[in-house]
Amino acid sequence: MKMRNLAVATGVVFALAASMTACATESEAPAATETGPADLRVWFMKDSVPPSAQELLKTQFEKENTGSTLTVEEQAWKGIVQKLQTSLPSESQTPDLVETGNTQTSVFASVGAFSDITDQVDELGGDSLIQSFIDSASWDGQIYGVPLSAGSRGVYYRTDLFEKAGIEVPKTLDDLHEAIDTLQAANPDQVADFSAIYLAASDVHAPESWLFANGGDYASEKDGTWTGELSSPESQQALGELQNIWASRTKYGLDSISAANGMYNLFNEGRVGMMVGTGNVAKQIAPELLDSGKVGMFAFPGLDADEAGATFAGGSNISISAASKNQALSQSALEIIMGKDFQSLLASDGGWVPGNLNYADALTGPFAEAAREAVTTSKLTPNTPAWGVATGNNVIQNFYTRIAQGDDPAAVAKEVDAALEETLNAGN
Repeated sequence: MKMRNLAVATGVVFALAASMTACATESEAPAATETGPADLRVWFMKDSVPPSAQELLKTQFEKENTGSTLTVEEQAWKGIVQKLQTSLPSESQTPDLVETGNTQTSVFASVGAFSDITDQVDELGGDSLIQSFIDSASWDGQIYGVPLSAGSRGVYYRTDLFEKAGIEVPKTLDDLHEAIDTLQAANPDQVADFSAIYLAASDVHAPESWLFANGGDYASEKDGTWTGELSSPESQQALGELQNIWASRTKYGLDSISAANGMYNLFNEGRVGMMVGTGNVAKQIAPELLDSGKVGMFAFPGLDADEAGATFAGGSNISISAASKNQALSQSALEIIMGKDFQSLLASDGGWVPGNLNYADALTGPFAEAAREAVTTSKLTPNTPAWGVATGNNVIQNFYTRIAQGDDPAAVAKEVDAALEETLNAGN
């Protein structure tokens, strides 16, 4: 095995002094081939995969691979990157398969910590897999993971307030802005300090929805060089729209992230008419509102009525450790994970949009259709390990906060574009 130092990527992204090594051959072949039955270890994140799906994976794997066993070990999100830095390079410590957040995958894929599964992708779902997640698991033209599950942002709204104000469900971004304006002016229940929409600059993936839906972006890459895109006409259009909302359509633009995590309380109380959130937010909506049909959800609209706008999709990929001695068995388990039974349980019992959209119909409930539509048009942040610097240093959060405070969008964008280019191109 050839040893490669991983400190370059992980050090840049997470500012860690420790180094990490991963096992891979120059040809990127599996690290080793098992000669018989083995005990396979799978790392899923806590609350990511429902117990029913975990049990199915274990039962089916052990049935198909006589003499081998499979153990699921749930991990906490907090500290997982550091834990993977320690475990992935070691044949004795590494899990055989591991779940990573979609924005984390490139950190490890870029340095050879995951096995190349490009040739397997078609049989694991092919074109039915969430494309933005495939992109996040790709590096140098090869694929090092497949999408496990996803949750994209839609717009929750109070149907009773929309009806009283005579507002129809928005089909385009222009419709959404008109709905916000109309609802703010109407304040149908005459609630003190009413806001048409909850939108906090600190909750970056919410304002980011405007950026992506308008066709804007943080940065683009060509021939290995990243260029900031916040000064582009599309991005500037989005920032102007956001600043207008923050100026007079919401009172919560400068809320902390902890306050933003409780936005559903304001929604339940009727103090805000809309909020941008993922499918799991529905669990926090007051049952009496849900039962009486006073809550709806629509996919974030785009520029045209024919297609939903692109929004960030949170979720996970699943990969095989390059240091695993059980490559063939890991591939067998991966086939089960991406199969109909497992993927359907992620939807029906876990409440997620499955990574294979062929099985997305297993997700049911009043918001299922909007959730599925949102994921199909999802978009991710720049696919580079260095993106962690921007998020780790709160560059993006501070960027939106300055816009919410009234700073000139063009001036702020120019400044942040320069900072992003310096960060993203630091290793060039």
